[in-house]
Parts: sequence; structure tokens; C-alpha cells
Amino acid sequence: MEGWLAKWYTSTTGKNRAEFRNLAQRIAAELEPGSKILEVAPGPGFLAIELAKAGNFEITGLDISKTFVEIARANAAREGVHVDFQRGNAACLPFEHGTFDRVICRAAFKNFAEPVEALREMRRVLKPGGKALIIDLRKDAPMPSVESHVDQMHLSVPSALFTKWTFRLLLLKRAYTNGQFAQLVKQSGFTKSRIQQYDVGFEAWLEK
Repeated sequence: MEGWLAKWYTSTTGKNRAEFRNLAQRIAAELEPGSKILEVAPGPGFLAIELAKAGNFEITGLDISKTFVEIARANAAREGVHVDFQRGNAACLPFEHGTFDRVICRAAFKNFAEPVEALREMRRVLKPGGKALIIDLRKDAPMPSVESHVDQMHLSVPSALFTKWTFRLLLLKRAYTNGQFAQLVKQSGFTKSRIQQYDVGFEAWLEK
């Protein structure tokens, strides 16, 4: 996303900061102080910023969108936290082998042009025993559940209609079922994985 679309997405997702805060606290509870975290495709940077607030971690965010990198840097500065937001491609991460304790990708994996390569890169940059967390939409999520999920986001009527349209015509078509995602994981080199399904999405923990 670039330009106005990235700004609209920022405004929309920014209404659910409690969700980012809760996820950040759950992740932080499993990490030692000083842990290195990479968020792939952080968008506006809300999760990375909440992680920076949740503990003494070294956090990097990598996004292919120039607009998102600029927005995320401004958001971090406004919140008074340090996150190293960079521009780059998930399929070719600009980091050394074994750099990070955790790699996180939330609500973006379905958009990757090279999903297996992205998973391989996540595995490569993890330390031995490190874990990747992928959270995303399920392709087989029932549309009534998706609409209910959007309704809980407390958006304006036009924004809610546009969001539902985006889910129906774009995002669900790009998404993976749990089985499809499991097949991608098998090709990536990760040998330990746990995938949990919920109302409209899934959460996958992958261990190096």
C-alpha cells in the first residue's frame, strides 16, 4: 500500500490499539529482556510500537511500502519509543543469519508474492530455537463472521462498507486455508509448527 490507501489503513487499524497492545504483551511475556524482534510488514507500526512499550527489546520493522515506513517512523517518534523501521522485501531480508529471537508477521502474509521464500527468510534470520509468529485471515472464514469482525472495529459507515468490500473481493481471495498454509510451511524448512484457528483467521507459531 502507498499514498492515500496506506493512510486510510492507518486510520482504520489505529482504532484498535487495544488489540495491538494485548498481542504485544502476550509476546513480550515469553521473551527475555534485550531480545531482538523483527516485524515483517508492520504497516503503520502499531504492534512494533506496543512491543517497544512492553519491554526492553531491540525491535526492527521491515516494510516494502515507502509510505508505511514514513508513517511508522512518525508514529514511533510521537509515542516516544525507538523502533528501527526500514524499507525492504520479505522475500530478501537484509539481515544476517541468526539475528533475531522472534519474527512476527501480522495481517500481511497473504499479500506476499513469494510466500515460501518469505518463510525461508524468516527462518534464516532467526536464532536457533527462535520462533516466528504468523497471524492472518483464513481463506475459508465465513463472510458473516468477517462482517461481524468489521462491525466490532467501530468504523464509520462508509469505512465499514469499504472494509467489508475489501475483505470480500480482495483479501479472502489472497488468503490461505490452514491446510494451504501448512503446505507452505513444509516447503520452508521449519520443522516445528503449531497452527491455531479462530473465528476469521489463524495464528501459526513456527520454530527454527
